[in-house]
Amino acid sequence: MRKESLEFLKALVEAPSPAGFEQPAQALAREWMGKYAAQVRTDVMGNVIGALNPGGSPRVMLAGHVDEIGFMVRYIGDEGFLHFAPIGGVDPQLAPGHRVIVHSRRGPVRGVIGKKAIHMMDQEERKKILQFHQQWIDIGAHGRKAAEKRVAVGDPVTVEVGFQHLDQDIVAGRSFDNKCGAFVVCEALRLLSRRKFNAAVYAVTTVQEELGRRGAVTSAFGIEPQVGIAVDVDHATDFPEAEKKKIGDRRLCAGPVLHRGAHLNPVLTDLLFKVADESKLPYQLCGNPSDTGTDATVMQLSRAGVATTLLSVPLRYMHTPVEVISLSDVENAAKLLAAVVAALQPGMSFIPR
Repeated sequence: MRKESLEFLKALVEAPSPAGFEQPAQALAREWMGKYAAQVRTDVMGNVIGALNPGGSPRVMLAGHVDEIGFMVRYIGDEGFLHFAPIGGVDPQLAPGHRVIVHSRRGPVRGVIGKKAIHMMDQEERKKILQFHQQWIDIGAHGRKAAEKRVAVGDPVTVEVGFQHLDQDIVAGRSFDNKCGAFVVCEALRLLSRRKFNAAVYAVTTVQEELGRRGAVTSAFGIEPQVGIAVDVDHATDFPEAEKKKIGDRRLCAGPVLHRGAHLNPVLTDLLFKVADESKLPYQLCGNPSDTGTDATVMQLSRAGVATTLLSVPLRYMHTPVEVISLSDVENAAKLLAAVVAALQPGMSFIPR
């Protein structure tokens, strides 16, 4: 991956953006799109939209959500400890012991997530899953008044974990779900800015996917695309005890994932296969017998319907602070996305046949 693109991906991953508080990551997306798009705007929801060749045809929307899971301060106790709730699908078993950052209006406040020590638990307590209301954030404050001088109820919180190389092109990070999808959309915009194509392209880094795919709902309604391609992550199953008979076989370094299912337009999906084969780009398959759980689903149902498909980056340990991906998979996803857009022609029919 080229140096500038890798630095952008790293900056996106490390920018705090829990759902509803995506502004730091969106500022990076706006800056990137500003270099390559003909038009860049931010809508009232917070979606950043970069347009290339807006007068072209067909009109295509590329969507990668930029929000991540996290926490929110719900209550400040008399002793100065912060009690919190999850933003999005956070596993309560993974929270204790992490260093965190409370993103207050006064600036970042560092803390740690604490719980009762194992020595103080009886045997029955040790067997139970620890719930969020049994945990707290310790910012070192002596009492509620001292804490309230630094933080407030409603402040978002993220785990203090950054971008890390593990080996060769394997990297770990806090929020590859779905900063790598947002990156792929932005990188595809850069690649398309260097070539000729017919489509009108609207690259969108969407918000609030983790809370119900809200940003994709509103941006798709406003753009009114004829074609929609969502970019997200998919569960890699190349780890011990993965149940491949239940969820399939996807691996890191084997290429992006192409999906088939009722929520995905078969004509557009077949075009992805064709372009990938012609471009000699690697890919893997995933069958989706129901809702994909991504922005693709709500894009498909916008207005009178959109020809929609899904492109994914395989990822290990989803919704943990140590998500793992392959940079080559990310890079190949961006190349494939740009190549598919370039293959779209005016008058193409996406009616299933």
